[in-house]
Amino acid sequence: MYIPKKKKSKMGQKMSLGSVFANRSGSITGDVNMNESHENCEAAPKSISQVQLDERFSKMPYRLAILLDMPSPPPSMVNSVIWNKKDCSANIRVLHDGSVCVREPVAQSTDCIRATVGFESGLHVWDITWEAKQRGTHAMIGVATKSAPLRSRGYISLIGSNKESWGWDLGRSKILHDCMRNPPKPYPKLKDDSEMFVLPETIRVILDMNAGTLAFMADGKYLGVAFKGLKGLTLFPIISAVWGHCEIKIRYINGLKPGACSLKELSRHAVRVACTKWEPSSLPSKKSEIFRTQQIKSLPLPNTLIDYLLQ
Repeated sequence: MYIPKKKKSKMGQKMSLGSVFANRSGSITGDVNMNESHENCEAAPKSISQVQLDERFSKMPYRLAILLDMPSPPPSMVNSVIWNKKDCSANIRVLHDGSVCVREPVAQSTDCIRATVGFESGLHVWDITWEAKQRGTHAMIGVATKSAPLRSRGYISLIGSNKESWGWDLGRSKILHDCMRNPPKPYPKLKDDSEMFVLPETIRVILDMNAGTLAFMADGKYLGVAFKGLKGLTLFPIISAVWGHCEIKIRYINGLKPGACSLKELSRHAVRVACTKWEPSSLPSKKSEIFRTQQIKSLPLPNTLIDYLLQ
């Protein structure tokens, strides 16, 4: 396994790598020029879509597949879930329409920000976009209650360091909750734990408050449940950062209310799946989407129904 040498970083939170990739050793592997040859490597890092996940944990739930296949929600719903400028560390500021936050270049500090909306029921999905070269040594995403701390001295994996938050350390590929009592666990679960992988800029977060679970997706691939036992809480999207000037974007994707899906939603999804070469653990590829569009347009249905199926 290829482990490149580390270089000293400024202020403890910056690394000069073009891309940070995760391994299972609990350390960050970085300072790699990705254009250089890997002549001395046993294996170069793969994208998360290329690694073999443990199939026992990586099958996409049916309700999630329906949600991700639903038409886009109205802008008012999407724009309601943004970063909360009144609920963050003093070292974080919110930009633009609230969808982007920036951490100031402050030494020896780990800083968090929560979103404006907390969820206590239903299935909810949002994206976190965070450039790999801006993640530094302790980049974390997850959920937290209103009681979770938003700042700590030094550079630490803050989300999940307490009972009030649940987080994924993107650099170390570990999930944490109340880590003084529960040691960090590898995530996602791979067939080969020695494999190293590169996470994309955008990570999808899946919070099912009715099942009481938190899961993640990357590169269109469902990575499995990271946390259970979340029922009865009100949880907010949260990130923690140590990299100066890093920008993190949040975008709400969609949600499903508790209870059974409508017959209309189920029928639409069933037809679209039948018209697509569908993988149970991932989203359809671009090629599959083109094929599905062609198949739906060829169905002997009224134009109104065709348009609904294509949404």
